Amino acid sequence: MSFHLPSFLLGYGAGAASVLAAKHLRPLLLELATLGYRFVDSVAARAAMKQEDLEDLLAEAKARAAKSRREASHHH
Repeated sequence: MSFHLPSFLLGYGAGAASVLAAKHLRPLLLELATLGYRFVDSVAARAAMKQEDLEDLLAEAKARAAKSRREASHHH
């Protein structure tokens, strides 16, 4: 197999371009990853609040049911 200068230069150029592109893309990728983490944190916080709301609702429903049972047993 013989050395083919245009192929070597094309490969070398592609490698150099990928290194340069990676250096310039890193800040963009870092910003996108940061936004992704912020979004996930926001969704998790909202889910926790909704879970607390649901737990409060269920506790209130349980208390009402217990009160209804007590009132029904007092009427008999």
